[in-house]
Amino acid sequence: MKYLVVIEETKTGFSSYSPDMDGCVATGRTKREVEKNMKEAMEFHLEGLRLEHQETPKPHSYSSYVEVMA
Repeated sequence: MKYLVVIEETKTGFSSYSPDMDGCVATGRTKREVEKNMKEAMEFHLEGLRLEHQETPKPHSYSSYVEVMA
């Protein structure tokens, strides 16, 4: 499955989260590192849900850009 991941630049690198997976977050010094760490965090999160016999969250978020006058 594909999940939306939001990546934000911070003072020390990058942070990420997925609106579709509550509490699943990751950080990294580079974009590549945060993406790798988030993928691993999401896989770990989903495995934990499976082990606890909980439902796997379905992807429901999407992204869009809106142009406004600034």
